[in-house]
Amino acid sequence: MKELEKRAGNGLALVPFLLFIVIYMGTGIILQLKGVEMAFYKFPSVVAMSIAVIAAFFMFHDAGINENFKVFARGAASEDVVTMLMIYLLAGGFSAVAGAMGGIEATVNLGVSVIPVHLLTAGIFVISAFMATATGTSMGTVGAIVPIAMGIVDKAGLSMPLVMAACMSGAMFGDNLSMISDTTIAATRTQGVELKDKFRTNFWCAFPAAVVALVLLVIFGRPEHVVVMEYGNYELIKVLPYLLVLMLALLGMNVFLVLLIGILSAGIIGMVYGDFTPVGFATEIWKGYQSMIEVFLLSMFGGGLAELTAHYGGLQWMIEKLSGICKGKKSAQGALCVLAGLTDMATANNTVAIIVDGNMARSISEKYRIDPRKTASILDSFTCIFQGMIPYGAQFLLVASLTKGRVSPLDIIPLFWYLFLLGIFTVLSFLIPWYEKLTLPGTWDWDKGRVSRY
Repeated sequence: MKELEKRAGNGLALVPFLLFIVIYMGTGIILQLKGVEMAFYKFPSVVAMSIAVIAAFFMFHDAGINENFKVFARGAASEDVVTMLMIYLLAGGFSAVAGAMGGIEATVNLGVSVIPVHLLTAGIFVISAFMATATGTSMGTVGAIVPIAMGIVDKAGLSMPLVMAACMSGAMFGDNLSMISDTTIAATRTQGVELKDKFRTNFWCAFPAAVVALVLLVIFGRPEHVVVMEYGNYELIKVLPYLLVLMLALLGMNVFLVLLIGILSAGIIGMVYGDFTPVGFATEIWKGYQSMIEVFLLSMFGGGLAELTAHYGGLQWMIEKLSGICKGKKSAQGALCVLAGLTDMATANNTVAIIVDGNMARSISEKYRIDPRKTASILDSFTCIFQGMIPYGAQFLLVASLTKGRVSPLDIIPLFWYLFLLGIFTVLSFLIPWYEKLTLPGTWDWDKGRVSRY
């Protein structure tokens, strides 16, 4: 950051990033107006980012292509980016193997079997939250639980909009808190903090929001009449890999070891139960890797473009402009909330939004001495909040597809109690001093770049 402070601000250096957003969002808007399904996901984000990188090379051609490539490669191959890429691959491998051996189905059936019918709406929120936290994917959670939830709605006489809101809210809860979520990985690596430290900070905002939302779902989510529910069979051992990953991650074990143990435990269980052969086990791991290719390449290109932007003064220019708005630490954190939300609305992808905002947010944090654990929490929370509520987001589009148009975004958005509450608690966590201390245990050592004392 010392190099960044010395370099003169240059707003033009941000043009490539703006070009990426215009291409990605503009194409989505045009296709949406034409009635194309999943419009905001038709144009590959990696291609849009590639165009932005090429534009940056042309803009800064005076330095020469070799010099620009050195700068790009320095960002794309930085320690934080490479660590993030490896975690993505292992997280994808674990999710694929655990799903293939029946872990998702077992978890859902277990949840439905132990939750009383009159608490099913609240129960769906809990099941979705656990699934998303364990698997690290809100999309996978929505895809797995919505079809089951629809059957529950019809049998138990529940409110379809409220149940869908509960399912999506739980999915975003897990996406926000999960140790293996791509948003968590992106937020922690871009801000240089440990997964467990970001989790502790995030937890004290997400947990009270979830508790209040759960109470509301219990009160307003009761069925019109109580019926006897049927549920599928499950093997309890197939839930074990998810529990193992959660517990080991919370205990502070190295994330690489956590994910490797998760993959091996899920693989052994799958082979013992005949869900796949050793060759099938390897195939599932590869499928998991493949599922992460887009975010893998996007993170690598984004890291390189961010380095070019910083090198040519783009981040310094943005910090100078924000200094006119940010009068201190609290207003700077408010600006980070707005930045994260607006970027997600523009990109319709919370991981992309965090990657785009990462370096800029880190620079603002250093300037105003905002604890990077808080910055990572704000980025992850507010991108998840907006991602859950934008009608053109992937989660909403998937729900619309699975429910075959039985509910509309206008029916569901007012019922996103958890997301509204998460935003409120996150803002309060930097406005109220004692609450801020609760969310940030210990002291951040700026020289060493880590928590020095608890």
